[in-house]
Amino acid sequence: MKYLFFALLPVFLLSLLMPPPGVFDNRILTGIPFKILEEHSFNRDSTTKIGATVIASGLDVPWEIAWGPDNKIWITEQKGVVSRIDPVSGQRNIILQIKDVWFLRTAGLLGMALHPDMKNHPYVFLNYTFLRDEKPYSRLVRYTWRPDTLTNPKVLMEIAANNGHSGSRLAFSEGKLFWATGDAASTTFAQDFKSPNGKILRLNIDGSIPSDNPVNGSPVWAMGFRNIQGMVFSANNKLYTSEHGDATDDEVNLIEKTKNYGWPGIQGYADNTKEVELSKMTSFAAPLKAWTPTIGPAGIDYYRRGNITQWNNSLLLVSLKGKNLRALKLDAAGNEIIGEEVFLDSQFGRLRDICISPTGDVYISTSNRDWNRTMGDPLPEDDRIIKISPASKTSTALRGVKASTNVSNATGYQQYCASCHGGDGTGLKGVFPPLKASALVKSGELPLIKKIFQGSAGAVVIGGARYEGQMPSFAFLKNKEIEEIANYVRKLQPDKYEAIDPRSVDIVRAEISVK
Repeated sequence: MKYLFFALLPVFLLSLLMPPPGVFDNRILTGIPFKILEEHSFNRDSTTKIGATVIASGLDVPWEIAWGPDNKIWITEQKGVVSRIDPVSGQRNIILQIKDVWFLRTAGLLGMALHPDMKNHPYVFLNYTFLRDEKPYSRLVRYTWRPDTLTNPKVLMEIAANNGHSGSRLAFSEGKLFWATGDAASTTFAQDFKSPNGKILRLNIDGSIPSDNPVNGSPVWAMGFRNIQGMVFSANNKLYTSEHGDATDDEVNLIEKTKNYGWPGIQGYADNTKEVELSKMTSFAAPLKAWTPTIGPAGIDYYRRGNITQWNNSLLLVSLKGKNLRALKLDAAGNEIIGEEVFLDSQFGRLRDICISPTGDVYISTSNRDWNRTMGDPLPEDDRIIKISPASKTSTALRGVKASTNVSNATGYQQYCASCHGGDGTGLKGVFPPLKASALVKSGELPLIKKIFQGSAGAVVIGGARYEGQMPSFAFLKNKEIEEIANYVRKLQPDKYEAIDPRSVDIVRAEISVK
């Protein structure tokens, strides 16, 4: 059992408005030197030595990068700038600055998609957050491309947003626009069919609803998502997403229309009694891959065939927390992940997005200037776009690493807590409270342990300051892991504290009846 409140969740969520019967069933839970990398390949006889070169630097959180029909890399930066970058010269051309972007934490200018037929439909689609009457919203806008500029914005849709959990990725298939939305930090939106949040939506390019959508008059294609960070169609038109879990179970999913992907009641594979029961109540689809400890998956792309032969028919996934690039080898049908290997581990910091050129060169963007900076970041040259391509014969090779369940051999605190409270425990103003000089720690070891077990569902006020971020329960951890995290938090304090008594963890677990 991962979360105590899930025991009562189905009763509440069953009261949510249902979609038409037989279609959706939501009865569950509402200028850097050239570096060469020689990695283990999926086919050792056809390994291509690959090199990484920085082609652009000095960017400010490039959220989306996409290969354009002009052979330029189109990028969005979180504070509202859209640019094109020449991948050969690195020259940057700003084509749009959106003035009303609301930027905070992971809110801002996010997803972008270029119409696949720009000659006949010169449209660029953008998603960004903005404020209206001091409330955040997420806006989907279609712009028209004219030489060196984007013009004629047409608002297609606006939905609820938050300073986190806003998604957002955009992708095209067969002339239709797919929009992956976040749950806006709501525990009900993802399972409320009438809410567009926590969904994958399918739209016509004018914002209208296609007549062949699963439910007449609804944009919903699939539901039950927390915070999708990557979305891509493969060569055979299969749709894949990458998604942030909560404390556990970051996911890669194969998306099918009308399926329910479980959030918030099911996380990962439905691997405990409560989740199994909930999965039987709906058209639940399990992920292709889930990671615990979490890796912070971000942008994803499909490598069909190119000059890095070992990546043919693979999903390429970059990660924020894991700080690496993962090659996820697919079976011939694209229905299973049959291999996983890690590249660029911690070499460039947090990685946000990825795109692939027609020849198979890979481009990735860093995210070291975002809200969740780790110690030592950003570097003066951040943020950067890095090209990965076949290396020259004179290059020196470096060997990579096999995929592991560990996250850079981090402590429990770094694995589960640092992404919100910071590696040094300073927190984030207005969102996540600092753990340094914490009144909770001063109150004794039992309250601290209880907080780790139970988390918090709503805003808290500490020392007169309000923090809006939610904290999940970590009751799924073993007692020894909770003990280690509690001791680490105590070490962050200016005062010296003795190690906690291991029996205190036993007492708290028994008290809250978590087995």
